[in-house]
Amino acid sequence: MEPEVELLVDGEKVPMNSYVRNVFFRVVAALVSTLKGIDEDWKDVEIKVRR
Repeated sequence: MEPEVELLVDGEKVPMNSYVRNVFFRVVAALVSTLKGIDEDWKDVEIKVRR
């Protein structure tokens, strides 16, 4: 099953192909896995970044 990844910039959805979605998923999953208190079987992660 392919990971579900959605990226919005200023409210606009950014189209991503399968390769880019997989890269985003793997990077975020790797970062989340290093955090204390996070279960290995997490289901959903939301990230919001503002500048």
